Amino acid sequence: MAHPLPEPSTLLSSIRSSSRVARQNANITISSQAIERLLKSPAFLVSFERVSAQHGLALPLKFSSPLDELNVISILSLLNFGSGYRVPLHAETGRGAWDNIRLLVFAMFIGGSEEDLLSAQGMQQLNEAKVAELMRVNMYIEKPHKDIPGVTVGELGGPLYELVKLISSVLVETGQLLQKAGYPNLGAFVAEALKEGSRHTKPRTSDVQVFLDRLIRFIPAFQDCHIVDGRPIYIFKKALFLAHAITIRFGSISSPSFPVPDTSLVPVFADNVLPSLLVHLGVIELSSSPSFQSILQDVNLSPKKLQSLLAEMSSELESNVSPPNEGPTVTMDQIYILRAAALDACEMIVEKARELDEPSWIKDIHYTALDMWLWSIAKDRADYRRLGRLSFRDTIFF
Repeated sequence: MAHPLPEPSTLLSSIRSSSRVARQNANITISSQAIERLLKSPAFLVSFERVSAQHGLALPLKFSSPLDELNVISILSLLNFGSGYRVPLHAETGRGAWDNIRLLVFAMFIGGSEEDLLSAQGMQQLNEAKVAELMRVNMYIEKPHKDIPGVTVGELGGPLYELVKLISSVLVETGQLLQKAGYPNLGAFVAEALKEGSRHTKPRTSDVQVFLDRLIRFIPAFQDCHIVDGRPIYIFKKALFLAHAITIRFGSISSPSFPVPDTSLVPVFADNVLPSLLVHLGVIELSSSPSFQSILQDVNLSPKKLQSLLAEMSSELESNVSPPNEGPTVTMDQIYILRAAALDACEMIVEKARELDEPSWIKDIHYTALDMWLWSIAKDRADYRRLGRLSFRDTIFF
């Protein structure tokens, strides 16, 4: 790939430093007062312990072995993108990107009567038509017939066709790479990378850095970085997510058949949800940044609305859940800067939490738990679900 990758020993520090530099260069401000306001708000204090435990990784599938489950979690992480297609997915299926990807992976697990679709060989069979069939989405849009007035014809196109093409391309390319390197499936490669990480016993996070490095260098769909103004921004959201998913699912097993990485010090997995919510909650401040004035016009940041969002969730019950609103559409440069700003904001939030005395649990917040809270509370609260999210479509990284 064109982007230079950091060395394993500096991988986590490079994510953090490149994010902070990108935020500062864009004149995006994050004040200590705004962070403290969030940490002391009823919205945070009342929900954090409950909501941060909602990870969405409890899979209702019967696995033949831990390696079998590792393979499914690895493919789920590989395909953990499509956030920009949230609105059309809701319109078609009633579900967002993550829930649709989960159901696709479930269908791959159940549906390969002749071929194991979760194997390296099977992944290569997942062309666009097969992916659309498993996802139960329509890749066609109706267009007027060129010659016959009043008649419409179906043509391949539209946002869900774009998403299906992205998913198919990732599956086929990754399957080809795995098969060429002699791995029966993605889980086998991930298990080997975990073992390689465990053989390095330098600093505390060394195991996870070696694992992440192996993953990112081998599979292009994990190479989540971008150059803005000549400087790299390293995010690696899906790779970090996979490392933590392994910790969640296998960390409590007494003798797992592969090493479990220590993710206690890894940064957050920055997608579009984290910066969207942190802007709405007043933590990420865009008013001083010339590049983001158009986004501010699309976001209602009135003091009254902020006060409502920081208050405890009302007992509002929605009998008829309305489809989500499309948020501001951003460029590739903008979304990487905003994801970097969210990552840096979470570093500062954890730092500030360690200075507080009450409640007693707040000093021990990990980055990963903060990530889970932000991601889950965005779906947990009705008023948060209605907030527009930053939208960027043509990507396989978030």
